[in-house]
Amino acid sequence: MSVGIYRSAKIIWDYHLLQQPLVKSDCLFVLCSNDTRVAEYAAHLFLKGYAPYIVFSGNVGEITQGLFPCSEAEYFANIARELGVPNDCIYIEPLATNTGDNIIKTRELLINQDLDPQRFILVQKPFMERRTLATFEKLWPTKTAQVTSPRLTFDEYANDVISYGDMINVMVGDLQRIRYYPELGFSTEQDIPAVVWQAYENLVAAGFDDHLATNIPR
Repeated sequence: MSVGIYRSAKIIWDYHLLQQPLVKSDCLFVLCSNDTRVAEYAAHLFLKGYAPYIVFSGNVGEITQGLFPCSEAEYFANIARELGVPNDCIYIEPLATNTGDNIIKTRELLINQDLDPQRFILVQKPFMERRTLATFEKLWPTKTAQVTSPRLTFDEYANDVISYGDMINVMVGDLQRIRYYPELGFSTEQDIPAVVWQAYENLVAAGFDDHLATNIPR
């Protein structure tokens, strides 16, 4: 990775990562993916007493196609059980295929379970914190939420499941969505500093455009 690409990617990583302080809440809401460290972190938060139950939401995405023998939510829930989370404190939503879907289908699940949590802790990958919270605020504005993620730095994050190149593509695509999704009603407005958008343009020009949405401006 060149110095210029590294700097631009790090700027966008830092923008996505909100690092909010956590307070105890009513529900841990895990937006599942390819990164099982998120499941481990959510189980850790549960065992620390941050919420009385966990919802795992996620079907199978582009990156997780063929990765797990079941839905992301079911796989993450199994990890939580292995780490000591009681089965009766786990709820599984195995159908959602995107961030908005995670929220809409989890809301339906909780209603069907006669659960009405007021305060959520959203658990996500580090570089998806900001978009996750912005989407939640738009689609479920009557509830309160914080967002958190495994405590990993940019330099620590890439692993056998996702490369730095794939991660940068996702970060760039998420920043595009953060800018243009509010006008479509998908998320709340977020201030994007000029230096962050310049980093986005640098990375798109360098070819990191695999995750860009085609129905909104680049």
